[in-house]
Amino acid sequence: MKSLRIACLQSAARDSIPAAHDRTEELIREAAAQGAQVLCTQELFTTPYFCRTQNPDLFDLAEPVPGPTTERFQSVAKELGVTLILSLFEKRAAGLYHNTAAIVDADGSLLGRYRKMHIPQDPGFEEKFYFTPGDLGFRAWDCAFGRIGVIICWDQWYPESARLTAMQGAEVIFCPTAIGWLPEEKPVLGAAQRNAWLRVQQGHAVANGCYYAAINRTGTEGETEFWGTSFVSDYTGTLIAEGSTDREEVLVADCDLKALEDHRRMWPFFRDRRIDAYAGLTQRFLETP
Repeated sequence: MKSLRIACLQSAARDSIPAAHDRTEELIREAAAQGAQVLCTQELFTTPYFCRTQNPDLFDLAEPVPGPTTERFQSVAKELGVTLILSLFEKRAAGLYHNTAAIVDADGSLLGRYRKMHIPQDPGFEEKFYFTPGDLGFRAWDCAFGRIGVIICWDQWYPESARLTAMQGAEVIFCPTAIGWLPEEKPVLGAAQRNAWLRVQQGHAVANGCYYAAINRTGTEGETEFWGTSFVSDYTGTLIAEGSTDREEVLVADCDLKALEDHRRMWPFFRDRRIDAYAGLTQRFLETP
C-alpha cells in the first residue's frame, strides 16, 4: 500500500513573527513525531490576520520568498525529513505583494511557490488592498512523498481552482485558509456559512478524485471569530479528520494513494470530460442569445 500521512497545523495568531515561528515549529515537531510527512500551516501563519483593516503600515509585515521564514523552515524540514507548505505575506517588490504559499521539500530545498489567484474584498477581509492576484497559475509538485497541489482560501469557492490543480496530477490538494464569523452574522448565518465552506471543498475532492485538506486558523482577532474546523476529505467527500472550532491542534490523516488510483479507474471523471464544450468558461458571463 502506498500511503501518505499529512498534517494540518491549526493555530491561532501570535503577536510577533518570531513567536509565530516558534509556535509553528512546535506544531511541526509534534506532527513529525506522529509520522506526518507533508504538513501545512493556516493562511498567513506568521502574522495576525491583518487584512481586517486597510493600513499602509502593515505592508511592513511582508517578506521576500526566499527569505527569513523560508530559510528557517528549510532547516526544520531538512532536519525532520518532512515537506512543509508555508502560507505567508510575500513582498515581491515595492508596491507589489502576494498572498503566497512556499513549498519546502524534505531535503530542505525550496520546491516552489503558489500565489493566491482569487482575492476577496468584504468587510473584515480587505484583501484587495494588500494582495496582487497570483500570476503563476495553478500548480502541482512532486515532493518527496507524492504529488501535491496548493490553493489558498478564497480560491476554495471556485471549482476551476481545484480542477486545474488536479488536472496536473495532484493526489492531495492543500488549502491554507483564514475564515470565520463576524458577530452580526454568526447568530443567523453562522451554521450555514460553515456548512457551505465544508461542502464546497468536499465537492472538490469528489469531483477531482483526490484527497483535500483545508487548514484554518482559530481564535478571535478583532471582531472576527475564526472557526477552525480544519479537515481532510477523501475522494468520496468523507471527512477522515476534522478539527475543533476553537482549539490549536495538529490534525493528522492517512491518505491511501493506491486506493485513490483504484477509485479513479472506476470513477473516470477526467476521461469523460467534454473538453470540446467548455470554451464558455473563459468568459466572465454567458449572455442569452
